[in-house]
Amino acid sequence: MNTRRQFLLQAPLGMLAAAAACRGDEQTPAASPTPGAPPTFGTAAAAGPTVTASTFAAAEPLMQVHMTDAERTQVAASWRTSMGATLERRTGPRTVPLDDTMVPALQWNPAVPGAPLGSTRNQFIRTTVNPGPLPTSDAAIAFAPVTQLSRWIETRQLTSERLTNIYLARIARLDPKLLCVITVTRDVALAQARAADAEIAAGKYRGPLHGIPYGVKDLLDTAGIATTYGADTYRDRVPTADSVVVKRLHDAGAVLIAKLSLGALALNDVWFGGQTMNPWLLEEGASGSSAGPGAATAAGLVAFSIGSETGGSIISPAMRCGVTGLRPTFGRVPRTGAMTLCWSLDKLGPMTRSVEDAMLVLHAISGADAGDASSVPSTLDYDANASVKGLRVGYFPKWMNEHPATDVDRAALDAVRALGMVPTEVSLPDWPYNSLSLLIFAEAAASFEELTLSGKTSQLKSQTNDSWPNLFRQARFLSAVDFVQADRFRRRVANEMARIFSQVDLLLVPSLRDEMLTLSNCTGHPSLTLRAGFVQVSDARSDWAPNPEHPLPHFTTPRRVPHGITLLGRLFDDGLVGRAGLALERHFKVAGENPPGFE
Repeated sequence: MNTRRQFLLQAPLGMLAAAAACRGDEQTPAASPTPGAPPTFGTAAAAGPTVTASTFAAAEPLMQVHMTDAERTQVAASWRTSMGATLERRTGPRTVPLDDTMVPALQWNPAVPGAPLGSTRNQFIRTTVNPGPLPTSDAAIAFAPVTQLSRWIETRQLTSERLTNIYLARIARLDPKLLCVITVTRDVALAQARAADAEIAAGKYRGPLHGIPYGVKDLLDTAGIATTYGADTYRDRVPTADSVVVKRLHDAGAVLIAKLSLGALALNDVWFGGQTMNPWLLEEGASGSSAGPGAATAAGLVAFSIGSETGGSIISPAMRCGVTGLRPTFGRVPRTGAMTLCWSLDKLGPMTRSVEDAMLVLHAISGADAGDASSVPSTLDYDANASVKGLRVGYFPKWMNEHPATDVDRAALDAVRALGMVPTEVSLPDWPYNSLSLLIFAEAAASFEELTLSGKTSQLKSQTNDSWPNLFRQARFLSAVDFVQADRFRRRVANEMARIFSQVDLLLVPSLRDEMLTLSNCTGHPSLTLRAGFVQVSDARSDWAPNPEHPLPHFTTPRRVPHGITLLGRLFDDGLVGRAGLALERHFKVAGENPPGFE
């Protein structure tokens, strides 16, 4: 604030007021503003409720700042003419609503100047292995990967209609155990399947997804079909248009069979219909928020699915349910028509039963779209037959020897060596990466501001300390200054990741390492999680904070469950991540085992 400017503007008014007082009741016309004087801060019309020094004294502990008594007095005296007016957009009288399609003006660009962005070659070469004869059992067909299903459909050994009916029957029989399906799109699916069979019979084969039934996390819009976000508040919401990802899958000939569950508003695994359970261990949740895609894919209820991730929502259920989860580079897959949680963090990606399946789906849904301001044109360089020898795979030695790493993670390092890749030690500064979570909380609270201010968050099933209603309310007290500083910290972290990827081609990390989940989601790097082995657990696992009143089940006999590893790649080097993942999957030889009781 310019004190001299204030004096020049305010002094003439003060002298006029003094003169009027000397003249008693004599009225003096209001002074006109001095021509050419610029506007100043602190001169807006007073707005908002009256505040006092004690108001700010009470709020200081929330923001972890401290002012003197004099500073509090000054801030309180001028608040209504300086900061109060900035809330008019929301509090009136000139309120301006912001609809769901209005994105922030500031967009996250994960690219670091001067850092490579992966291969610029645009090629997609899938495996050419003979799929073998069609199995005799429906269960074996249901669990077959898309790489096989597509070959059987292409050669007309299997019809899309038969495959669709197999999955519909499995959903009807098995979903009551899992609660992973919100809406079965039976009529749509059968119509699409018959159309696919007719096209293929006529010689019009669209590619490896033609006739393949799939499910999408129920935050992707589907024309004429409810899209509920897993939340009671939206359970009657019926969009009029398909999301871009659903449209692209339709164009590829895929068959939409189900809208799959997600934790309400994309958090954890509890939705308005209950908790989605893990097919490998029915006493625990499937993890989230892509709970339905993880459980349905693992249990053979769909051939593949689409999930989304903001802070671990593909990686965690992929780990828990033993499937492959691919979180693409931020900006590769457009989010047009998808629920927004965080504009600068949300990503859509495939969840499948094999690595190459994930690459087939990614190939179909990649590419920029005008409806998503953050989407960018990109190439996909994937060659299933290319060698992985010589690739430098970075790892953090300390991380590999402490929780949450397991013997499966450490064995993966041996597999890297056995395949001719080069394990390379890397490091990150010891920084408070959890500070980046401020971005998630602030953006999510902004996205669902109307829901919070209207009180409708009370309708959500989960009302715990670590669920959205409480977090949205708490986020109202985050500082705008701290948000900007967190975003600047984000850029510094991105620079560190660029430094690491100047030394290595890939990173191998324990999938649920908190620092990497947070920072890699903020930097936007591609991530592939794949099953690498099995571990024993004596306690059920949960996404929720521990609650002594509701302890998790304990198993006197440990249970065998799948465990996955995660590969990270350079920005837009999703194809290389897939190639290395395919080599590791072939080495591990554990992808074909299915959850007991679902075969």
